[in-house]
Amino acid sequence: MSDIRIGLIGGTGLAEAIAAEADGVRHDIDTPFGRPSDSIIETQWEGVTLFTLARHGPGHILPPAQVPFRANIFALKRLGVTHIIASGAVGSLREELRPRDLVIVDQVIDKTFRRVGTFFDNAAVHVEMAEPFCPVLRRMLLLAAKPDDNTAQPQTQADQPPPAGLAPLGQPVASESTPQPRPFSPRPDYTVHDRGCYVCMEGPALSTRAESLMHRLWGGDLIGMTAMPEAKLAREAEIPYALIALVTDYDCWRQPALPKDATAGAEQKHPNATALLEEIIGNLKAASANAIDLIKRTIRCIAEHRDELANCPATRALELAIWSDKSKIDPAEVQRLAPLWMKYFEPPAPAAPGDDGKPHARP
Repeated sequence: MSDIRIGLIGGTGLAEAIAAEADGVRHDIDTPFGRPSDSIIETQWEGVTLFTLARHGPGHILPPAQVPFRANIFALKRLGVTHIIASGAVGSLREELRPRDLVIVDQVIDKTFRRVGTFFDNAAVHVEMAEPFCPVLRRMLLLAAKPDDNTAQPQTQADQPPPAGLAPLGQPVASESTPQPRPFSPRPDYTVHDRGCYVCMEGPALSTRAESLMHRLWGGDLIGMTAMPEAKLAREAEIPYALIALVTDYDCWRQPALPKDATAGAEQKHPNATALLEEIIGNLKAASANAIDLIKRTIRCIAEHRDELANCPATRALELAIWSDKSKIDPAEVQRLAPLWMKYFEPPAPAAPGDDGKPHARP
């Protein structure tokens, strides 16, 4: 794939920071689903064309449920984006996933209920979502996370074979049906985890402690508000999608430690809300800087392994997903969503001379 065009969807501060790295072209696009969150900035890194979009709009004015997810993905598709790398802030549901760590998410539990999760309101389209995040892009991200110096000693098992579903570049992608979460911490300056199950809640309020404990029992590793329906819509648009989760804090399942001078029977005093918010913002800024570094390294990796991106399964997501009789779908609807599915409505090739298309008896 010589014409790789990467969409970068960023959370708080990250999209702006990436766009500021280079002069770019601003695209303001209308879609059948309204305007995207913000202008989309086109830039070039390592010879790869990038399109950067701030998910929450300028100034972070859009709460999660109001993000125009359909317009965002449709606009990127219209611009010819072939792959998406997204990022977003999350709370941790596991002790080992620490604030400022990065997690290359592999699974998601969708708890949202106010958001439209499909482009196809007037046709029956059922995309496969068993593996919601592209294994090829995830492999690229983890390859980019390796240390520059091959002699560096990783904190964990970075030199072991890649987990299931993350085959070495150039080899077929295996199934991720039995993920085995483990940390992958090869870089000396920040930690990257190779797996994580993201629970996407509706918000905008954060979890109660009972909910947080329930999410842990479900097998959730992270809690956030933006992965869905973004990943579903990317799959419907046949755009391979990977997500870098930026850990900002431990969710409320983990109660803050008492001050060292706390005495038995004394009233428990925990850090006030302002102090906790300042800590979370500080962690977010640090995690965002780590994510920018990882994204830069990933773009370099993509530039060196362009042909591998042709193996992304999502590029054929609609091949068997359109269950409606195509002849019964309103032609106006087909045209309205043309960037998404028009290739599946192409007219048949013209008949050969003397062939009327009807069966003929043998002579």
